[in-house]
Amino acid sequence: MRTLKLHLIRHGTTDANVLGQYIGSRTDAPLSPDGLKELRDLKEDMDYPEIDCLYSSPLLRCRQTAAVLYPNLGITSVENLKEYDFGDFEGKTAAELETNPDFLAWVSGKATPPNGEDNTEFIKRLCLGLQQIVMDMLEKGKKEGAVIMHGGAIMMLLGATAVPRHRAVEWTADAGRGYSLLITPSLYHKSGIVEVVDIV
Repeated sequence: MRTLKLHLIRHGTTDANVLGQYIGSRTDAPLSPDGLKELRDLKEDMDYPEIDCLYSSPLLRCRQTAAVLYPNLGITSVENLKEYDFGDFEGKTAAELETNPDFLAWVSGKATPPNGEDNTEFIKRLCLGLQQIVMDMLEKGKKEGAVIMHGGAIMMLLGATAVPRHRAVEWTADAGRGYSLLITPSLYHKSGIVEVVDIV
């Protein structure tokens, strides 16, 4: 069975990113004008991977990024790749929440945001999204694809599945950048492991 190559790329910058706000699955924020320009400049300056299939979180900021980087490819939307649900923290900054006991418990890893998503469920959802992509590529005979995702989603997914092993916080990616993976289907179906081989 052939090895697949998949590039996980973080969406471009939004106004909320600049403001340091927690913006997750509840807010369908567009890219900012500066974020769009930054992506277009990156596309001119960088050789983005040649791919034969394109996947994206359904949120606007990811779909806009996909359209800028790969304008000639259709986008397959993957619902399970949406960003984390920050619950009551949505739209707020760390500075605004620094005295909130629920926030302090969450950042210490001891709690879930009120009305938000459990980390374990988030990781399970992302892994299911990756599995859907792998199965789709195999069924359609695709060899190399890109996935436009959210920064937090990339971190959590790679923290759970990638070798070499790193903590999730070590898998950060700048806007329009990310990681290239090799996926051996037999190994992946057996252990859920992907190999990070390069930086986009």
